[in-house]
Amino acid sequence: MNGSIIRAGICSYGMSGKLFHAPFLHAHPGFELSAIVERHNHDSKERYPGAKLYRSVEELCSDPEPDLIVVNTPTHLHYEQARLVLQSGKHLVIEKPFTVTAREAEEITRLAEEKNRFVSIYQNRRYDGDYRAVREVVQRGWLGELREAEFRYDRFRPAAGGKQHKEGDMPGAGILFDLSPHLADQAIRLFGFPKAVFADCWRMRPDVIANDYFEILFYYDTLRVRLKATCIAREGTWAYTLHGMKGSFLQRRSDMQEQQLLAGVKPSLENWCAAPAGPDGLLHTEINGELVREETTSSLGNYMGYYDDVYKALTGAGPNPVPAADGIRNMKIIEAALVSVREGRVVEVEDFKSQN
Repeated sequence: MNGSIIRAGICSYGMSGKLFHAPFLHAHPGFELSAIVERHNHDSKERYPGAKLYRSVEELCSDPEPDLIVVNTPTHLHYEQARLVLQSGKHLVIEKPFTVTAREAEEITRLAEEKNRFVSIYQNRRYDGDYRAVREVVQRGWLGELREAEFRYDRFRPAAGGKQHKEGDMPGAGILFDLSPHLADQAIRLFGFPKAVFADCWRMRPDVIANDYFEILFYYDTLRVRLKATCIAREGTWAYTLHGMKGSFLQRRSDMQEQQLLAGVKPSLENWCAAPAGPDGLLHTEINGELVREETTSSLGNYMGYYDDVYKALTGAGPNPVPAADGIRNMKIIEAALVSVREGRVVEVEDFKSQN
């Protein structure tokens, strides 16, 4: 595919298709949005008249034209649809969580290797401006040796949303599957894979079945990292809190890309999203022997960076931005957390070894 246009299809035109995939594939000069699955509606035709409209993933995979297919359907469908995509000879981008179990994720990975096909996990939150501010502080070592960190993803949704695949009694439902892959992925990127986890996970709202709260503690030799998400937080707090032997860094969740996409702003390779209106972080530390306490403002994020990195990988110009092994690691964390909740104990986790 070196230097060529990559034709892409999308398995669903719900919120994720409308916001996180179709606009970026359409706007990136290296991709052609060639096909979209809508089971009943015709909404995609209004915005993307040049894309074929299919009524099923099976029809999409039978089309010889797409080179790449995005599986952005509910989690319980990921495994079968990912197999279908790979067996049809197409490359695969699949949303987090990779699958419902680590075993399924490993099977998809082996199938991709057998078929010599590309698999990447869609982790757009790596391209958030607020997370990148945290990454810069960690990489620069401004806090000294880190001892404690907390990553939060808080929402205020006191009433059920009505989506059974997210809140009902279905495989892959619940906030643990929905949000922990973002937080765990970021923590692992910054600190490495933990040695063990301890978790608390429960249902806060009486009108839902699946879990809507979790707290996971990552154990490292000299560091503890707490991941937490709740649906009952009308007033937000710091999304990232880091404490080291020299100082602390606090960062709010301030990236506005999702809100801008909801408002109809079209993305691009350039900076297309508004920056934070004011300071969104606080750095209090010692740098070169001098005490520093200052408000900080995160740089702009850009989810187009993910698809640009996918394009580079498929054309031989760069590495896979989120290889399958990263998705498997996420599944191992989720499974360990579920064991911890069920048995009330610390659970050791073994990293997934890969050549990726």
